[in-house]
Amino acid sequence: MPYNAADMFEHTVDVVPDRPALICGDERRTYAELEARANRVAHHLLHAGIRPGDHVGIYGHNSTAWVEALLGILKARAVPVNINFRYVEDELRYLFDNADLVGLVFDRRFAPRVAAVSDELPLLRTLVMVEDGSHAACDGLEATVFEDALATQSPERDFGERSGDDQIIIYTGGTTGLPKGVMWRSEDIFFALAGGTDPFTREKVTSEWQHAEAAAASAGQLVMLNTPPLMHGAAFVGTLMCFFQGNVNVLMPHFDAADIWRVIARHRVNSVLIVGDAMGRPMIEALETMEADGEQLDLSCLLSLSSSAAVFSPAVKDRFLQRFPNLVITDSIGATESGFNGIVTVGKDNTAMRGGGPTVAPGRDTVVLDEHLRPVAPGSGVVGKVARGGNIPLGYYKDPAKTAETFVIAADGRRYAMPGDFATVEADGTITLLGRGSVCINTGGEKVFAEEVEQILKAHPDVFDAVVVGVPDERWGQRVAAVVQPRGGRRPDLATLDTHCRRHLAGYKVPRELHLVTEIVRSPSGKPDYPWARQLAEAGTHRADRMPTS
Repeated sequence: MPYNAADMFEHTVDVVPDRPALICGDERRTYAELEARANRVAHHLLHAGIRPGDHVGIYGHNSTAWVEALLGILKARAVPVNINFRYVEDELRYLFDNADLVGLVFDRRFAPRVAAVSDELPLLRTLVMVEDGSHAACDGLEATVFEDALATQSPERDFGERSGDDQIIIYTGGTTGLPKGVMWRSEDIFFALAGGTDPFTREKVTSEWQHAEAAAASAGQLVMLNTPPLMHGAAFVGTLMCFFQGNVNVLMPHFDAADIWRVIARHRVNSVLIVGDAMGRPMIEALETMEADGEQLDLSCLLSLSSSAAVFSPAVKDRFLQRFPNLVITDSIGATESGFNGIVTVGKDNTAMRGGGPTVAPGRDTVVLDEHLRPVAPGSGVVGKVARGGNIPLGYYKDPAKTAETFVIAADGRRYAMPGDFATVEADGTITLLGRGSVCINTGGEKVFAEEVEQILKAHPDVFDAVVVGVPDERWGQRVAAVVQPRGGRRPDLATLDTHCRRHLAGYKVPRELHLVTEIVRSPSGKPDYPWARQLAEAGTHRADRMPTS
């Protein structure tokens, strides 16, 4: 069985064609409608000369067209490539070239950027432009308007056989370095991220029709709100999983913390996917403000909240549970390079937190490997790196050196994805995450994991958001610096934060200097911009206080 993404979407269409599939803003699609429009996209691409294996980018904000483009690319057996909509010309020039894009579907608002780089990219020959109401200039671009492309093509499903080897490429910037394209086989990404493996039982599905058959047998559907931008891997893979399972996928064109709650109430959303504190904190604070101002919404439909891809701190989880005491909160860990690595269901007491880091039940094929690439013994206290075997990516596109560094052959002879997340294994076999090695701070030979300190800082009532970095220190090599966005009307000082942190952290982990900013810079997916924070801390222009490191 190929476990091909386009095939599995079509299996759902065949059994529940008239059920709602997609809601974005004022637009709605049933499964049959979404299928017909995706078929038209696929036929246009094939007619334009796109061939199986060609790389086609999607560059836009969340929309029905984004989803239709994704499905159409998959149906045509081309390779979809996500494009960060915040990239400017130099970044786009690099990514378009690095990804060997042959085609591009883009929002009109980005036409000037596309026009500025397209002449330097001889492979990029098929352009499709989504009208978004922006009226941006598109002079010099030979692009077909998205709706015109669909209008001239057949809605029929008359494509050839597909394969589980068909690829999806997810570009990830990570915390450092240039964006890297992670190459996933369709079958592997299904079992690693898109619903092919149950996160709690760790059992795999046994048939590519299994989810569709379950949807046909069910009288209802879950309504799922995907809040991150689709250009983030977790969001568009989550969208595919939603379709495979026959559920309703709700998207928002732009993140708006207050409007999310109105969307939940309007569409009777049951489950919400967020990216850690970057979305969760403004959401719960917006709801608290709305209700204090007298705005009442029926949110009884909300059953679960799922976070992935970024830190979701205990303090923010507590606030959700105070407002929704019966809410099921799941916090999962993983990476674009490895897929799902573990999950925890969080209760009111946040018992899944130890020493500032999340402790999770490992997923199928997830281990922690020591420096000799051997499994870390439970309860040993040895710090290793999280690794995942089984269904993992082929590697990084056009980067064999980085592929060899991240995708390793362990002592047991198995191939693992090991992106660089440090962890320990508890005596009961659960895994406690410490943070990503690329942002690890070495102060006097001691390792400080930025995420651990950030979670403790964000638990202080004066702190809205925080990023922790290492800055040069003559004696210790690096010292810990905190870049903090205070809550409105608050101005935390270093002495107060020092006292707070020392209740939870060893002294060498406590920030020695404080920088106050009006806003923490994060990517659209919620990940901290560590290079920005480090540059700001080293410049010292926002420094509020510093303690001696002697």
